[in-house]
Amino acid sequence: MQDVTQNKMAVMPIPKLLFSMSLPAMFSMLIQALYNVVDSIFVSRLGESALTAVSLVFPIQLLLVAVGVGTGVGLSSLISRRLGQQRVDEAENAASHGIFLAVCSWLAFALFGLIGTKAFIGAFTQDAYLVAAGIQYCSIVTIFSLFSFLQISAEKIMQSTGNMVFPMIGNIIGAVTNIILDPIMIFGLLGFPALGVAGAAIATVSGQLLGMIFNLFFLFRGKHQIEIRLRGFRLRAESIRDIYSVGLPSIIMQSIGSVMNLGINAILIGFSGAAIAVFGVYFKLQSFVFMPVFGLNQGLMPIMGFNFGARNRHRLMQAFRLGLIAAVVIMTLGLAVFQIFPKTLLTMFDASEEMFRVGIPALRSISLCFVPAAVGIICSTLFQATNHGLFSLLVSLLRQLILILPLAWILSRIGGLTLVWWAFPMAESISLVASLILFRWIYYNQVLPLDQPDPKEFL
Repeated sequence: MQDVTQNKMAVMPIPKLLFSMSLPAMFSMLIQALYNVVDSIFVSRLGESALTAVSLVFPIQLLLVAVGVGTGVGLSSLISRRLGQQRVDEAENAASHGIFLAVCSWLAFALFGLIGTKAFIGAFTQDAYLVAAGIQYCSIVTIFSLFSFLQISAEKIMQSTGNMVFPMIGNIIGAVTNIILDPIMIFGLLGFPALGVAGAAIATVSGQLLGMIFNLFFLFRGKHQIEIRLRGFRLRAESIRDIYSVGLPSIIMQSIGSVMNLGINAILIGFSGAAIAVFGVYFKLQSFVFMPVFGLNQGLMPIMGFNFGARNRHRLMQAFRLGLIAAVVIMTLGLAVFQIFPKTLLTMFDASEEMFRVGIPALRSISLCFVPAAVGIICSTLFQATNHGLFSLLVSLLRQLILILPLAWILSRIGGLTLVWWAFPMAESISLVASLILFRWIYYNQVLPLDQPDPKEFL
């Protein structure tokens, strides 16, 4: 087992460290964004109704990812902090609990997949095709979600120790598998039956299965700073509490996105099915912008968590500053693409004239939220790394629930569909102010008192 005092997060120059830890995760997240988009591109060839059906299920997929990644965030934060404090045994105990919690999460979603999908889809539409296709897709991705939960858990454990390469490879394997299987399963190539929307779901879970196998193999067989011991595992309430002190706010924070998606869909269904399809397309497209920032966070989180635990203020704030600059640059580039090429983006999804009419102003309006979102996301990463997950939760509540849904509803009443999209940049801008206020409080109350100050400090 490697000496914790020689952990690269304690000694490697921050720019090199952030680059080495974030780049694999960013690449991995881009691949995930690619296969999410490819899914929708192939499904759109089945018709706008098929795309609408998949878009109706998307909030459940967001919720599934929220639980997996949120638990993983709490797990990664705890492990990295314990390693920074040189409490290796507790870090190993946390990792074992991460596997257990992944299985528990799967059981909850599998139960929903078995008994809850029909009621969920029926709450939005009575269209026979949309109901049948939505049930097929939703049932498959939830009942077989064990693959996703275990893949995410293994990924976060490895990332918390500074290993970013194996998780990247696991995600690439899953994404490439999904991309290859999508046309085969959807349209019935190479002797396979044409399964339509169900084929897209099967391709997705097949990719998750292979990614899970790869990640678990290297988690248990590779060399890491911590060892996972499932034999003789004992459940400890303290470990679960520590994981969810950060993880639960993160789960709720990301789940709010699912609630927001449901709420926006409920508003948009009053206008047209095309509006829901456009919103679904936007969420897939914006992942190309947000996913690299989330990948950046995956490298940034253990660095900041480790150095907060090690009481190294200078390295903590240097990582924060570099992460902030990188996130703003990424989001600015994304904003430019959405402003200049909205029609080209929609064309990839075989858009109808109605989708073009609705979608072009939608993409230009919503994308105005990108740059303020960059600052808010990096601030939330600092909140989580310093064990203030509730602050991240508060900001997300403002962004995606407290502000955006009432704004969207009011704007829909005032100016119709075109104004609904403006709720996104408006909510993001107001939430940014809250993020900066909370950041200032953490900095002066918990970061400044840390040891090893540096005269060239961030503030």
